[in-house]
Amino acid sequence: MEAGGTHAQPLDRRRFAVVAALFVLAMITYIDRVCISSAKEAIAAEMSLSDTAMGLAFSAFALGYALAQIPSGWFADRAGPRVALAAVVGAWSLLTALTGAAWNLTSLIVIRFLFGLGEAGAFPGSARAIVNWLPAGERGRANGALFSGSRLGAAVAFPLLAWMLGRWGWRLSFFILGMLGVAWAAAWLVWFRDHPHGGPARGGGAPGGTGVTLRELLATRGMPLAMAQYFASNFTFFLCLSWMLPYLKKQYALSDSRAAAYAMAPLLMGAASQWLAGWMVDALYRTPLRAWSRRLPAAIGFAASAGALAALTQARTAEHAVILFTIAAFGADMTISPSWVFCADIAGPRAGSMSGAMNMLGNIGSFVSANAFPYLHGLTGSASAYFWVAATINAVAVVCWVKMRSLDEKKEAAQ
Repeated sequence: MEAGGTHAQPLDRRRFAVVAALFVLAMITYIDRVCISSAKEAIAAEMSLSDTAMGLAFSAFALGYALAQIPSGWFADRAGPRVALAAVVGAWSLLTALTGAAWNLTSLIVIRFLFGLGEAGAFPGSARAIVNWLPAGERGRANGALFSGSRLGAAVAFPLLAWMLGRWGWRLSFFILGMLGVAWAAAWLVWFRDHPHGGPARGGGAPGGTGVTLRELLATRGMPLAMAQYFASNFTFFLCLSWMLPYLKKQYALSDSRAAAYAMAPLLMGAASQWLAGWMVDALYRTPLRAWSRRLPAAIGFAASAGALAALTQARTAEHAVILFTIAAFGADMTISPSWVFCADIAGPRAGSMSGAMNMLGNIGSFVSANAFPYLHGLTGSASAYFWVAATINAVAVVCWVKMRSLDEKKEAAQ
């Protein structure tokens, strides 16, 4: 049903529709995730919270998100992406709405922690949908499209929330955003099916994926490295979702509107980076450099990010800082599509569980990043210490990617 004849074009259209739906989901995911950064000042003022306290609220999401990655990936593999995504999107959207009812720091931390637990299933479930619907040579672009939606959602969130907060205040704004996710979950449950024509896409079971347990996958040489480099990626990018906007406003005395406009730049370029990296992964897969199709884009991205983060310690103007933030985010985002395709190479039908394991450690990186920035800033009096730490972690991630091997490469070497 997949190749040639009258069925090829309808199936191609359905694949496009699946990727498009996941793109919209990724946008919603990051709008809901970033909105607390935009509302930071309003929330902190109403509840009399310090930056350290807001760091706890930011990181509560990251902790819940990290802890639920493997269970949510298992759920996506077990129940299928149709039911899994409808369930988790509906749950976290209600918690987004409930954020607007928080009354003190404890309630805010609890709600954001539970929100993180709910959002944990978004990308493992999406990964399983992509494995079910697309063959191996098309997954780079699909993941690039998926994660570009997350960056566009984050970028849109800054001006959108600035407008919403001015019009309705932060409490009603969170409720409105929550209802958007509920609508997506209902539409997905009605429309999506776990497999095209009731069966997996050709290549849905990647080489080496069938018959391999999760314990065996976690014990392979490549998986610990994949998890370590994803820690670096999330450690870097979470700065753009949490402290970048407040940092730019305070460090360079920017107005709300100017800071929001500047904060969009790294996220918009991150979306472009996702498309570029996804295209590179699939293009290299069709060449003699197939063995490097995952490694090369990611290694280049981490190297660029490390250099930009180191240079941020010398930024003297807001414009200079934004350019360097943009390069750092662009580089970090070049690693996302290769990472998720790497997991699909290893795991095949267990892509939800494997990608969840990788994403778990990655979001521990987000949790550490959210707390490290205010801690190091308070300890040293500037953000330079954080930037040097992040640059070093990114440099280590380059080494991880040079050493990473997918099962695809082993098969190629045997042939």
